[in-house]
Amino acid sequence: MASNARLDHRNPLVFDTHELGRRPGALQRLTREIDAPRDLGIQGVIGVPEGTPVELDLRLESVMEGVLVTGTARATAEGECVRCLEPVELELEADFQELFSYPDADDRGRVIAEPGDDAEDDEDRYFIEDGLFDLEPVLRDAVVLALPMQPVCQDDCPGLCSECGARLADDPDHHHDAVDIRWAALQGLAGSTTDGEKDEMSGGAPQSARADEKQEK
Repeated sequence: MASNARLDHRNPLVFDTHELGRRPGALQRLTREIDAPRDLGIQGVIGVPEGTPVELDLRLESVMEGVLVTGTARATAEGECVRCLEPVELELEADFQELFSYPDADDRGRVIAEPGDDAEDDEDRYFIEDGLFDLEPVLRDAVVLALPMQPVCQDDCPGLCSECGARLADDPDHHHDAVDIRWAALQGLAGSTTDGEKDEMSGGAPQSARADEKQEK
């Protein structure tokens, strides 16, 4: 990742490393609670609502190349069950570790005259700018990896009825009588035959038959 100039120290996800210094082996532990930024999670599936609290526990370690940041983010994620569409809420714990490089040092920690010459290498790296680093892109990646791609309200959620959309967990005995379309015509024929039999039993003989009886008399 290319370096970002002029980081704002007032941003809660921007951290200052001046106190840590460039002494390899120096450590600093930080705890911070921030408001979740916008779109923190898997968009349209599940994520941490904007403005809700996110707890950060960080360990900053000075190394030759820069500052190694190890941490854990804790928050409450909200989404929708992919089977029954009911609201889902889960406690999120995302671990991460990332090296933020000094812009004037190579991979072995040696000072280089013109940083940023190799653009391809820079795209995969995070940098410290004026003693500051931005944790937001690292946090976003960690949260996405920690969240389920297909959240469910419970592991054995049966989902919705394919016929009427009813939530099957609310009515385990829910079902619809299935009719084989191959027998539908025969069922209609059987119904017609039954109606004819009822007419004969009730004395409702055809009109032509009654006329024949009168002529014989």
